[in-house]
Amino acid sequence: MSHSPTALASHYSRFRVAERLLLTGHSHQAWPDVAERGQLAAFADAALLVDEKWERAFERAAAVRAGFARLLGDDPAHLAVGASTHDLLVRFLSALPLRTRPRLVTTDAEFHSARRQLARLADAGVEIVRVAAAPADSAGERLAAMVDDRTAAVVCSTVFFTDARIAGALPIAAAACARHGTELLLDAYHHLNVVPWSFAGVEHAWVVGGGYKYCQLGEGNCFLRVPPASTLRPLVTGWFAEFDRLEAAAGSEVPFPAGAARFAGSTYDPTSHYRAAEVFAFFAEQALTPELLRAVSQHQRALLCAAIDRLDLPAGLLARDCEAPIESFGGFVALRSARAAELCAALRAAGVLADSRGDVLRLGPAPYLSDAQLEAAAAHLGEVARRRQ
Repeated sequence: MSHSPTALASHYSRFRVAERLLLTGHSHQAWPDVAERGQLAAFADAALLVDEKWERAFERAAAVRAGFARLLGDDPAHLAVGASTHDLLVRFLSALPLRTRPRLVTTDAEFHSARRQLARLADAGVEIVRVAAAPADSAGERLAAMVDDRTAAVVCSTVFFTDARIAGALPIAAAACARHGTELLLDAYHHLNVVPWSFAGVEHAWVVGGGYKYCQLGEGNCFLRVPPASTLRPLVTGWFAEFDRLEAAAGSEVPFPAGAARFAGSTYDPTSHYRAAEVFAFFAEQALTPELLRAVSQHQRALLCAAIDRLDLPAGLLARDCEAPIESFGGFVALRSARAAELCAALRAAGVLADSRGDVLRLGPAPYLSDAQLEAAAAHLGEVARRRQ
């Protein structure tokens, strides 16, 4: 089946994006074909060099840090890399003075890697304060109001995974953190490479994110931005943090390097970095800048929303936020339905891959999809929804 593929789709032949309705762009975007070259290069280097492959692997890791740094407009030296945002979140949390500041402030719409970990800290006696994420445009104000001298950190997404709304007023939260000596950690996973990033007003924030979604890097490619003025040292620390001074390492001493390298991990599968380095180079060659991708995303979201509105489905069955302007959203369309999981399963059976979170059906376009494919997906949604009226 073909749906008038875009020119970009030809670079994703291994994922057959022109033949499938992959509305999973907010969760797992297809990899461009060059990613396979990275996978194979990782195997070739391991086979040729065995344990001496790490010099080449570290070159790829440096390319990954540089790729994320370009998206942030930051220095690669400020970034530590890890296999998952949870891995990096744990290192961050372990560096906080929770004995003297046993309080964390967050929202009620954080992704599960943070939600679950913070809930477990609450079990252990850390005070966790959750403010409402909605309305999103004033989320930073509510966070700021909860910060005090006992607060070790504020943890907040910049785009909420629940409804794609962009968190507003974060500079207000950052100012409150600065007044009280509190750290600010921003989860940018649903932001990078679909909404251009700016540090304006949040220059001293920690930032965590990764490449599984809009960067098309696949698994194992995440980063933690460490503010350059920070001197925090993680309790959870890997031996790569003293990689350059192993010969001088003493038994009881735990040395730390300067900068983000303090948050380095340990031995990992470098295949992810080989793949990611190829994909970052592909994005540069194709001039797929965050600004261009934002324009494509907004066009695709508007097209999807218009097509869904034309279905004229009962609001009790399926509803979307029609009040907020398009600039208020990230990269996917969130549809409210008490039968979201059922609709998602029916769409999958009809050949449309999407996902659901609670009572939200999430449809995530991607730049390799054509307008005709999005129209076809909306038509399938209308068919499966009408059968449930």
